[in-house]
Amino acid sequence: MLINSAIFLHCILISTMFLQPKAQKQPQELDDLFSDSIAKAAPLFPQSSVSPLFPPLVPAFFIIGDSSVDCGNNNFLGTLARADRLPYGRDFDTHQPTGRFCNGRIPVDYLALRLGLPFVPSYLGQSGMVEDVIRGVNYASAGAGIIFSSGSELGQHISFTQQIEQVTDTFQQFILSLGEAAANDLISNSLFYISIGINDYIHYYLLNMSNVQNLYLPWNFNQFLATTVKQEIMNLYNANVRKVVVMGLAPIGCAPYYLWLYGSQNGECVKEINDMIMEFNFVMRYTLEELGEELPDANIIFCDVFQGSMDILKNYKSYGFNVTAEACCGLGRYRGWIICLSPEMACSNASNHIWWDQFHPTDAVNAILADNVWSSLHTEMCYPSNLQEMLAAKAR
Repeated sequence: MLINSAIFLHCILISTMFLQPKAQKQPQELDDLFSDSIAKAAPLFPQSSVSPLFPPLVPAFFIIGDSSVDCGNNNFLGTLARADRLPYGRDFDTHQPTGRFCNGRIPVDYLALRLGLPFVPSYLGQSGMVEDVIRGVNYASAGAGIIFSSGSELGQHISFTQQIEQVTDTFQQFILSLGEAAANDLISNSLFYISIGINDYIHYYLLNMSNVQNLYLPWNFNQFLATTVKQEIMNLYNANVRKVVVMGLAPIGCAPYYLWLYGSQNGECVKEINDMIMEFNFVMRYTLEELGEELPDANIIFCDVFQGSMDILKNYKSYGFNVTAEACCGLGRYRGWIICLSPEMACSNASNHIWWDQFHPTDAVNAILADNVWSSLHTEMCYPSNLQEMLAAKAR
């Protein structure tokens, strides 16, 4: 606990430049990319070899989550959890930071193009006009957790519950602008993607916030989190949402930060942390299976990111990686001690690394995981079906 506190204070001292929120408009070059991304989809898929899909498979794509899918909402918040400066985004299509916690694309960027849609813009980056969100919007906020206070030591963030409230506001906007029937049709045919929960471990359970470890065994804590997610999905269902992808949690016991913190000798993952994550994914999967049976016309799939990520880690050479434990950007052993703060801290080639920074994978890993969500291309990790099968079954 003393080590964690010291690291956190040190990060505050060297990261004060991130604290002041900037009212940023989305860069014009990114607007241009959104508008013509479908027309240029084939060249934008160096690793997936996919053709653009016309018309879109769903009318809109809505994203809820944390830094795994944040595309810029935290740019507008006073928080340490920001990715609005290089080297973040250096390998993105615009080669500029956008707020994505990656060197390039995040999984939902790849999935948006698979769906025949442009990259999904951030909720806080929009003007408030219905035209800005009619094809989808991204509510995700880095540092957010299922528990309201998870990640609060980093500064402002938009919690899971608050993101659901923002979704509800968007639905009200649709009803007022399109009429109730058209709005309900849009919502029921759109896809919702949820990727959240890792900060409830990183910034809550593993730090023993509020004495949580003495109050909840990991199994009880996992059940609490899964039940909360279930309730929010039921709330979305009651608002006419029918298509939902829920992502499991990644093996953070293999993340460079924990390899450094636990003194891993040869890059071995921290088993006690990964055991908690595997248990959460197990509970979440079967909670959602039961929910899918309870809700008529609901299409809910669960994608086990732990399973897909471990396949990459175990078979890294076949995927083209040669650096499995060390982050591309950071300082200290495994580059896991200090967060990624400047271009000088980054490696020259992120494509052969699995980890981009202390906690987040590289663009190359995100592309593989997105392929698995879409079609189980590399390994099966989604249940009861992958996204392509779910949409095809609904279309029949």
